[in-house]
Amino acid sequence: MTCILHIDASARENRSISRNLSAAFMERWLAVRPSDEVIRRDVGKTPPPLVSETWIDACFTPEPERTEDQKKVLEPSDTLIDELARADVIALGTPMYNYGLPASLKAWVDQVIRVNKTFSFDLARGDYPLEPILSGKTLVCMTSKGEFGFAPGGIREKMNHLDPHIETFAHYLGVAETCFVNVEYQEFGDLRHDKSLADAIQDVIALAESLTRDLAA
Repeated sequence: MTCILHIDASARENRSISRNLSAAFMERWLAVRPSDEVIRRDVGKTPPPLVSETWIDACFTPEPERTEDQKKVLEPSDTLIDELARADVIALGTPMYNYGLPASLKAWVDQVIRVNKTFSFDLARGDYPLEPILSGKTLVCMTSKGEFGFAPGGIREKMNHLDPHIETFAHYLGVAETCFVNVEYQEFGDLRHDKSLADAIQDVIALAESLTRDLAA
């Protein structure tokens, strides 16, 4: 049985394109593999707590030496990391906000990328002391963008701080393969947006079918 961690990061509960994309992906996946486990995490609706000095102190205190208060402040992080560790597939729906991550998604990232839990640190490795602890996961990232031209070679490539950021931190989530499906032109509301959305819906359905076929092979 495969475990899918389904994350939505949009602040919108209604009229959210990224939520519609992730829902279409999950619907098709479960139509093929209804017995798979799904962990639902809606960071858009319920954002994780922000990292604080107290959190950092607790994180870098050896586990046997942590106080009860330190253990308590790390409980949300522990829960989110446990969900991530169980997952074989991460289905992430997120909008682009101000050319980057929604704050709620960044809060989730900061809670789950944690020393001795999802990455190790060893200066003996030289200039690259960090190594992920988790491995073998697939990330399906479904995004919505108000403007257009964010892909490599596009007119707004240098303004895209969403996709490259996701690709960077995915390494420390234990992701081995990342698939992106993007909707653009949302703010224009014209035929280009209609086509981008229709193409993306078809792409996420095809991606779900492809990934489930690979699992069955």
